[in-house]
Amino acid sequence: MTFHIGHSTCPHDCPSTCALDVEIDENGRIGRLRGAKDNSYTAGVICAKVARYAERLYNPKRVLKPLKRTGPKGSGQFTEISWDDALDIVAENFLKVEAEFGAQAVWPTHYAGTMGLVQRDSLQRLRYSKSYSRQFDSFCSNMATTGFVGGTGKLAGPDPREMAKSDCVVIWGTNPVATQVNVMTHAVAARKNRGAKIVVVDVYRTETAKQADMALILKPGTDGALACAVMHILFRDGHADRAYLERYAEGTEALEAHLSTRTPQWAAEITGLSVEEIETFARLIGTTNKTFLRLGYGFTRQRNGVVSMHAAMSIATVAGLWQYEGGGAFHNNGALYKLDKTMVEGLDVLDTSVRALDHSRMGEILTGEAEALLGGPPVKAVFTQNTNPVLVAPDQNKVRKGFFRDDLFVCVHEQVMTETARMADIVLPATMFLEHDDIYRGGGHQYFMLGPKLLEAPGEARENVDVIAEIAKRVGAEHPGFAMSAREHIDWMLQRADLGSYDELKEKRWIDMQPDFETSHYLNGFATPSGRYRFAVDWATVDSPCKAGPFGPVEAMPSLPDFWPVIEAADDEHPFRLTTSPARNFLNSTFNETETSLAREVRPEVMIHPSAAERLGIAEGDLVEIGNMRGTVRLHARLFDGLQQGVLVSESIWPSEAFVDGRGINCLTGSDPIAPYGGPAFHDIKVWLKPAAA
Repeated sequence: MTFHIGHSTCPHDCPSTCALDVEIDENGRIGRLRGAKDNSYTAGVICAKVARYAERLYNPKRVLKPLKRTGPKGSGQFTEISWDDALDIVAENFLKVEAEFGAQAVWPTHYAGTMGLVQRDSLQRLRYSKSYSRQFDSFCSNMATTGFVGGTGKLAGPDPREMAKSDCVVIWGTNPVATQVNVMTHAVAARKNRGAKIVVVDVYRTETAKQADMALILKPGTDGALACAVMHILFRDGHADRAYLERYAEGTEALEAHLSTRTPQWAAEITGLSVEEIETFARLIGTTNKTFLRLGYGFTRQRNGVVSMHAAMSIATVAGLWQYEGGGAFHNNGALYKLDKTMVEGLDVLDTSVRALDHSRMGEILTGEAEALLGGPPVKAVFTQNTNPVLVAPDQNKVRKGFFRDDLFVCVHEQVMTETARMADIVLPATMFLEHDDIYRGGGHQYFMLGPKLLEAPGEARENVDVIAEIAKRVGAEHPGFAMSAREHIDWMLQRADLGSYDELKEKRWIDMQPDFETSHYLNGFATPSGRYRFAVDWATVDSPCKAGPFGPVEAMPSLPDFWPVIEAADDEHPFRLTTSPARNFLNSTFNETETSLAREVRPEVMIHPSAAERLGIAEGDLVEIGNMRGTVRLHARLFDGLQQGVLVSESIWPSEAFVDGRGINCLTGSDPIAPYGGPAFHDIKVWLKPAAA
């Protein structure tokens, strides 16, 4: 079999946004996917799940024809119908709901099943042109993003490729071996070529932690305490860069006074780390100018994540790490990309008075809670692309109850028969990323990247842009963007950003957007009003890209870096804290339908410290029950000494059907919005644990 190589970009919700070389045979079928060696960030390395993408593309579970539900909701009973009939039914229901309850009773929902800026975001154009209910995006990044911007004023930082030039790489709140493999590429290069130390801060001994020179395994939600103790030591031992602070920071005197009581002993009691571990970590940073803090999305899963992110990144300012190549703090480069998305999203017809429903509170919304509905009409029709809320949204029991409503019309445009698709009245077959055109921007790096169409779609699958245009035509939505192809949208955006054209980008494959060293390291000043790094933050006024609300106990947020004890703390009734950390072979609910990923993950399990298991009479492989005020889940025990005794870890997200009782792990997660700008605390869960009844 002979292959030619096509070039594309991974569309999935991972900051690596890998550049891909795709084997395509003479019959138009793909073989292996590989990382592009000539892309300086991907550097030839991609994760195993994307490398075997053919398994997903040709999965027998793919939806290939439009389907109409014929049995009860959730039964999986459907019959094939034509595209015209399916779209007519969708339009008929949308128009009926609009006539009876108003346009805001229709709620288009989407998220990050694809990160493509055209295929993902074109749904906004339908929403805005019809004044359907808007969506407040809150699943993922609000807390970490807001915490970072609180300090710097901008969501950008040092070139992430500089990790390879570091003398110490601190990987904090992320497990890149499982979730963004290219971080490891550059960190390991620094160790190999420079003798750099790799430090990992996490709540259990992940595959990343196993590769570290120093692994700090702390209690969930206590990162802020560790960060404050590190800064206390830096000031105490003369490792704070006073000259840098004088020039580039504001609030230093207040910070130092505040940290005087945030001792290693204080932090040890909160984090469960030893004083020696904290002292050693701080000394390493204080004596290593080229320390690169790679701060991940673990911060965004805790109720105190905003404050914790700000505390962790403040270490880079106290130590003056930003001055050095291979030094500083990095989370995401979202602020680098200046695209005019007017045509893609229909921003010229956006009415901001239309309510924006928080998709993290989908359970409350669909069960009719007035507060979640923001005083508007009930949601009577849902159209879903690029997300699987029945499985991935918090408070799953309530979400399922909402989707089971007989008076709720649901259309799902999807690639495989997900749990959300099984709840639909109409299911429409969707293309995968190699079957349509799109453009991507890196979060973990600095590239604009093209993903051109390389394959013909199987069956009757259609891309998002085309489906949205067909629905628009039937419901009377008008906007010039509906008449444009994905390629035309890409061309339109690129030309308005002075980045060339579609054809030019196809030739180049990517555009490096990284600013110069001084700008990237804020040596010309930070992006705050004063031009200085902010140690004291008024959180209600931070100009975060995720800004909405404010939500939650904003008035109680500490302005200075601190441990904020607002987490769902263990108590007598719920003596354990659970995190639902990412599984290596899944990406949220993507890939949990492929045989290899399922086989490698084996089954849903919960990691328990052997001492805690012994105390409860639980042995390896036993069926156990976990529960709290939101629900219960039964799964199997895995004894593991790489976490603290009061901590449980269940790597997810497994299909609900993989659990003994058909209830997934998100039955346990809360949907309460986190201060100041919302988002759910997927890893901040108090639970009880006991052997399951026979």
